[in-house]
Amino acid sequence: MAPVTTVGEEMHALVERLYPLCRSITGDGVRATLDIVGEYVPLQAHEVPTGTQVLDWTVPQEWNIRDAYIADSAGHRIVDFAASSLHVLGYSVPVSATMPLAELRAHLHTLPDRPSWVPYRTSYYQPEWGFCLAQETLDAMPDGEYEVRIDSTLADGHLTYAEHVVPGQVPDEVIVSCHVCHPSLANDNLAGIAVATFLARALAEQTPYYTYRFLFAPGTIGAITWLARNAERVDRVKHGLVLACAGDRGQLTYKQSRRGDAEIDRVVRHVLAASERPHHVTEFTPYGYDERQFCSPGFNLGVGSLTRTPYAGYPEYHTSADNPDFVSPEAMADTLAVCREAFAVLDRNRRYVNLSPYGEPQLGRRGLYDALGGRSDTKQAQMAMLWVLNLSDGEHSLLDVAERSGLPFDTVAVAADALHGAGLIKA
Repeated sequence: MAPVTTVGEEMHALVERLYPLCRSITGDGVRATLDIVGEYVPLQAHEVPTGTQVLDWTVPQEWNIRDAYIADSAGHRIVDFAASSLHVLGYSVPVSATMPLAELRAHLHTLPDRPSWVPYRTSYYQPEWGFCLAQETLDAMPDGEYEVRIDSTLADGHLTYAEHVVPGQVPDEVIVSCHVCHPSLANDNLAGIAVATFLARALAEQTPYYTYRFLFAPGTIGAITWLARNAERVDRVKHGLVLACAGDRGQLTYKQSRRGDAEIDRVVRHVLAASERPHHVTEFTPYGYDERQFCSPGFNLGVGSLTRTPYAGYPEYHTSADNPDFVSPEAMADTLAVCREAFAVLDRNRRYVNLSPYGEPQLGRRGLYDALGGRSDTKQAQMAMLWVLNLSDGEHSLLDVAERSGLPFDTVAVAADALHGAGLIKA
């Protein structure tokens, strides 16, 4: 009998499968990543040509790499791209040369304070080449001549991103975004890709109120490209969440939108507090992940960011230590659960109008009290009905009711459904 796998284990398996691929802001590594994600949820891929103007940016040349190494005089590969995609400076121009270590050092990147780890470094918009390696590897390299080869190409091509849409009851949209440009880094951001993928699958099993648009795109330039190509319809985006660093064992952290009081901010704050999970809520800053693009002043969308330990908040960040062992199935499952809980609240959060606002309507003769009989939370459910009736003035949402009454949101929403069914309130 096959072992039963949990959703956390399935997400971890996806992280492990994606981990070896060499991703960047463009190139075949991104396409290979999207091909794998497409096995889990159907994707619509978009190819945007080099040179396309996207807001204040221009789509760069496409970068692809086949091989890279530093070899000693005996031909032994001291540093080998085949062992880890982190070993090459991202977007390195091609090079084929022999040079002394003294000259080569200017192109080597290490972490002296973490001598066994390999750093992640890039040079997207300036032509450069280089290698990343462990400090202990560099320390063991004797003076002498080394063969240096980077078999890469920088040529006109495309920037690739993909979308998955879960249709809702209304065309208003919730954006869920994650970046697909990082190479072998498990927490940042393969865990985010995995959580987004399985969140999309979970929502597809329902009929959500909102339409959910999942965006798998390279960081910064990908979000900017999407915004440039969707500027005319961006007003449909009512809420959004950027997922990153979703699998480490740290506490959940929610970074609020630029608005600070957007509905998604209130919903995630409520869900985290009500769940009694250890967590942090931080104010918006114009630095971080792609929430800063969605929250730029011209768009000012209600988009927050959910992580566990935030970027640069853990030693393993942007190093080879951010490997599949660093992320846990349990942490990814917890991140996924919070997303599902938050979107469940978002989907059910409505404003109602009391159709019998003069005095308290008689609930008993409408069978509303009888419908609650035998429930362990009967008193709580009755209070929820009274609170919903009292605050259904067209100005207060169900989240307002839950926060003011101290009652669980789900209890308030169930009460609203009952009252709506009895014709006492209308949306």
